[in-house]
Amino acid sequence: MAREYDTQLIESVAARRARMRELLLWGRDRRARATGDGLRWLRIGVVLAAVACAGCVGWSFLRSVLADQRAARPSPVATVPASSAVTR
Repeated sequence: MAREYDTQLIESVAARRARMRELLLWGRDRRARATGDGLRWLRIGVVLAAVACAGCVGWSFLRSVLADQRAARPSPVATVPASSAVTR
């Protein structure tokens, strides 16, 4: 009889520890939050992807505008000073 009581006590403590561990990891409403958390992370991922795409498009546009400005500028003509010119 004592052995049965000990086994029952050990099993109940193990079950209580498992419940406490799940409570610590997942919170009280783990079933209610399971889909909500997944959708929340999906939304966060979509927003971050949109921000990254907008940043890439903006960077590409900026590089294109700067390249067009650089190409539109007249290049300076190099002149050779008269003293260094070789005459025959």
